[in-house]
Amino acid sequence: MLVSTHIASGYPEGTPADLSVQSGRELPADYPREWLEFLDPADPEHIISLDLTWLLSSYRCRFGTESCLGIDAGARDVGCCGHGAFLTDEDDRSRLREMAERLGPEDWQHWGRCHEQAGTRGSGGQERVEPWLEWDELENDEGEMEPALKTVVVDGACIFANRAGFPAGTGCALHAYALKHGLSIVDSKPEVCWQLPLRRLEEWEVRPDGVEQLRTTITEYNRRGWGNGGEDFDWYCTTDPTCHAGADPLWRTHKEELEELIGAPAYEVLAQHCEQREKLAALSPSGLPLIAIHPATLEQRRRESQA
Repeated sequence: MLVSTHIASGYPEGTPADLSVQSGRELPADYPREWLEFLDPADPEHIISLDLTWLLSSYRCRFGTESCLGIDAGARDVGCCGHGAFLTDEDDRSRLREMAERLGPEDWQHWGRCHEQAGTRGSGGQERVEPWLEWDELENDEGEMEPALKTVVVDGACIFANRAGFPAGTGCALHAYALKHGLSIVDSKPEVCWQLPLRRLEEWEVRPDGVEQLRTTITEYNRRGWGNGGEDFDWYCTTDPTCHAGADPLWRTHKEELEELIGAPAYEVLAQHCEQREKLAALSPSGLPLIAIHPATLEQRRRESQA
């Protein structure tokens, strides 16, 4: 009698997401999580809900390294930057303009292309925009499509994505420049880019006493966060154990991003809680700060212990 070895991946059977889980590159999508919830010290009508299983994981973005397999198997060197980045507002646009104007040909593979096309993008009555931007459409909160700016896609990837073989290295030109010059990642990249792998959700809710309050949730930006198309990626990183080989947890490595997303006072509450967990973990047989540990982090630790 044959025994099925099919794994419940959490994705439709036969999709690239399901096949990636079946191959062992990724782990299934659904697993227990621990959450921390508290009132924002800066605003008693603001609830912060944090996914500790994600924030205490050892995930690291591997873009620009051999560990990044890319969401499109045919363009591994562009990571998840194949679609360009939509800008959120004029401040986002201004920050990008300032950074793009700092980059030189030694930093940015497509520097020359942009300078050749300066001031030429704009059609159908739309304003002319910077050469690294183009007009597209994006669904608004009412479910209607409206004009939106996004970064230009060049040869199948964001114009700021340096390809394999470029002297400055593979990866995001903006990110690399910021690291090289000690600049803030939050101030150097489009908002949708620097938030990854964190996902912020916000919604208003009414308490039993009738008071309306805002709930901000910070969790893992997994395949589902990309919408229906996420299951069509050939590979995605957040549940690949290879991408959980970091020495420090996300709440430490992404302090700047988390402070921007929830505020410095709320981050301090998170930090104190996580530090206390780490102290308690040091006294336990497992040495781990969670019960619901991220499975990719746990698998990577198992591999390291057997190496």
